[in-house]
Amino acid sequence: MRRNSSNSDIPAQRPRNRTDSDTLRMLLPYLWQYKWRVVFAIACLVGAKVANMGVPLVLKDIIDTLTPLINSKPMLAAAAMPVTLLMVYGLLRLSTTVFTELRELLFARVTQNAVRTIAIQVFDYLHALSLRFHLDRQTGGVTRDIERGSRAISSLVSYTLYSILPTLVEITLVIAYLYWKYDVWFSIITASALIFYIVFTVKVTEWRIQFRKTMNDLDSKANVRAVDSLINYETVKYFGNERFESDRYNKSMTAWQEAAIRSQTSLTMLNTGQSAIIALAVTAVLWRATLGVLDGSMTLGDLVLVNAFMIQLYIPLNFLGVIYREIKQSLADIERMFSLLDQNQEIQDTPDAKPLVVHGGHIQFQQVSFAYDSRREVLHSLSFEIPAGHTVAVVGHSGAGKSTLSRLLYRFYEVSSGQILIDGQPIQSVTQRSLRAQIGIVPQDTVLFNDSIAYNIAYGRPGASQADIEAAAKSAHIHDFIMSLPDGYNAQVGERGLKLSGGEKQRVAIARTILKNPSILIFDEATSALDSRSERAIQNELTELSKNRTTLIIAHRLSTIVHANQILVLQQGELIEAGSHSELLALNGEYARMWSLQQHDQGNRSNDGNKMA
Repeated sequence: MRRNSSNSDIPAQRPRNRTDSDTLRMLLPYLWQYKWRVVFAIACLVGAKVANMGVPLVLKDIIDTLTPLINSKPMLAAAAMPVTLLMVYGLLRLSTTVFTELRELLFARVTQNAVRTIAIQVFDYLHALSLRFHLDRQTGGVTRDIERGSRAISSLVSYTLYSILPTLVEITLVIAYLYWKYDVWFSIITASALIFYIVFTVKVTEWRIQFRKTMNDLDSKANVRAVDSLINYETVKYFGNERFESDRYNKSMTAWQEAAIRSQTSLTMLNTGQSAIIALAVTAVLWRATLGVLDGSMTLGDLVLVNAFMIQLYIPLNFLGVIYREIKQSLADIERMFSLLDQNQEIQDTPDAKPLVVHGGHIQFQQVSFAYDSRREVLHSLSFEIPAGHTVAVVGHSGAGKSTLSRLLYRFYEVSSGQILIDGQPIQSVTQRSLRAQIGIVPQDTVLFNDSIAYNIAYGRPGASQADIEAAAKSAHIHDFIMSLPDGYNAQVGERGLKLSGGEKQRVAIARTILKNPSILIFDEATSALDSRSERAIQNELTELSKNRTTLIIAHRLSTIVHANQILVLQQGELIEAGSHSELLALNGEYARMWSLQQHDQGNRSNDGNKMA
């Protein structure tokens, strides 16, 4: 017997303590795919800042050129207008805008490609995770993580490339110029104020981030509750629990509101402190410049230049707190999205996995044991075969492990021990795609996509022609019903197919399974949710569909499986009886007892119906 590690002991997520730098390292390869665009975008960034810094320098020259003329001969000043300087001033203004727009144009493809690539990678990975992950997680929270993570990539690039990096370049240029051209105190005051400003902003923002994280967590919880309630709209209505659902949602939103208020209060403290630092720094610099003008070491143009530099520096810094917070939040959102890629991919193809080759569809369960939770085993050393082209039914009470068989056959979970073979090939040694391509299922609860009937039938074989779709619908005896609808095959089925009745949904499921044309069929209590009339009608279609195919029927109503070649009776994960319908009745065991009970219940329902009639 081949022994596998118990999948129930596999953690749902590999623990990772990813830092911000780790997140950036993961993100950079996606951006570097367009490295020349990145290089040219950064060159444009530097060009824009050099042009922007040249604006106050030219303005200083204009003022210094005009000042002596205005003081001595005003009429001469008008005639001696510095046309060249004015043209250079205008050209520099235009160059700043052109370089900035060119930078954004060059980098747009880089950013959007990274967003698309990562989102698709996460989306594909989520589909590759086991059923265990999707049963444990709430869909609303996962989709919110992907949405926020994708948006955060654009935000992070925007804030770093369009705000932080340009500001750092400009700060470096301005401080270097002040140190080179003027008294050392100008650069000391500017640099000291900037350092103090940045440290204050980072510290306060770090403190504030806890409020934003709380807001995001509460936002996700509120969204999960809203989605869950709306998906279960009918259940809410059945029990008249609209007020209960509204109160639950209101409770979540109230907690979010309190966190938002605390966040806003801390923002006020941050803005006030930043304004105080800027006011003190600008005042100190202008005081030094004024003294320089008075003692003749600086001109009026120098005073204007220094003031313009301070304005250019501190206007973007005014938003540093917001930008830093958003960058931190963006990194957190990206990390949360990347963490989905850290989820343990429980079911994986082996490196040497080959496509499944089906000759007839002979299925073997060999000493299969399985547990969803290591503390409770569901199947115990179960062995049975379904010969090619035969129909085998599995019956038993709820919790006996019947539906688990289909999940293991589809390889939604790995067996704890033993193995499953199809035509002699262990399913763990073949590719998942080829395995699932050979199996078709008609489940008990058919969930349809919120799209047209044609789309849902064609889902059995994407790209199928309209003629093939209609042929499958005719085989499932639903074509006439579809044509009676105003929109025909374009009729929308609604969320999870709620616009269709149970029988209509089952026929759509049968049609798309016919279109898929699998070698192996699974009917997982496919008619148990239907009334007797619908069940009889659909049962004929299922019987027709299973002809010449290996078929596994998981059944609750024994009357639907009397035609099976073999019937297996499960009890608490163990096979206790096996044989044809007549053989099991003759055995007078558990199956015979179940048959007697169901026939008795059916007789009582028929008598009650006759009395009412």
